[in-house]
Amino acid sequence: MRIYELGEGKPEVAVVGTIHGDEPCGVRAIERFIATEPDVERPVKLIVANEEALEANVRYVEEDLNRVFPGDPDADSHERRLAHDVLREVRDCTTLSLHSTQSYGKPFALVDTVGAASRAICPHLPIQELVETAEFVGGRLIDHTHNIDVECGLQGTDEAAENAYWLVRAFLAATGVLAAPLEEGTEAPLSLERRNADEVSVYRMLERIPKEPASTYEVFVDNFELVERGDRFAAADEREFTADRDFYPVLLSAYGYEDVFGYAADKVGTLA
Repeated sequence: MRIYELGEGKPEVAVVGTIHGDEPCGVRAIERFIATEPDVERPVKLIVANEEALEANVRYVEEDLNRVFPGDPDADSHERRLAHDVLREVRDCTTLSLHSTQSYGKPFALVDTVGAASRAICPHLPIQELVETAEFVGGRLIDHTHNIDVECGLQGTDEAAENAYWLVRAFLAATGVLAAPLEEGTEAPLSLERRNADEVSVYRMLERIPKEPASTYEVFVDNFELVERGDRFAAADEREFTADRDFYPVLLSAYGYEDVFGYAADKVGTLA
């Protein structure tokens, strides 16, 4: 784990990247931000979490780090020990955790449930979708801190790294670390203007969509687009799956997870 601290005093704001070693957008964004030698108005820490997995370009070394929080300092597993150390660093911080996905190219955010922090911060982020994960957060960092996860884009792409950088700047401006998300004379590829609360749609996860063992998988629908009852949405080899109720797909992809296609969600409204 690598930690950068900026500003004077104890940080109450943090950014975490590389929870998963095969999602390099986080470390690229953090290193780019540090290289700008930013002038911060309150202290902040930025953490590159799973350096061992990053170096090996694998999701994790022994266990998925984002399934073993709060961790254990005496565990045999590298990730369980690391989970304890990461949580110790961010426990009292409002935290942005940077991820990427194989399912959706645009940034979106996830929280355990919508609360004061997400209502205050998310309108400042370049996102249009916010997902409540609720009971589907077992073992994740999001379940143990004042944490907002962001999926920055498609895994391994330059676009995800670029999005991650501007998400960091938007988050740090929203939390008072930076005076503004944009430096003078710069232009972001994403809109960093504050959104109205009714411009951020809120979805709530309802259930996992299981994926049976197969040699090939397909997904026929787009994330955050309504799937109506009776629509086919995915296939495993020759078997096609149809919806038994209306739902909105979240993190739905052919190969993103080993045992699920993703999640079915309801659209519950907006941040307003």
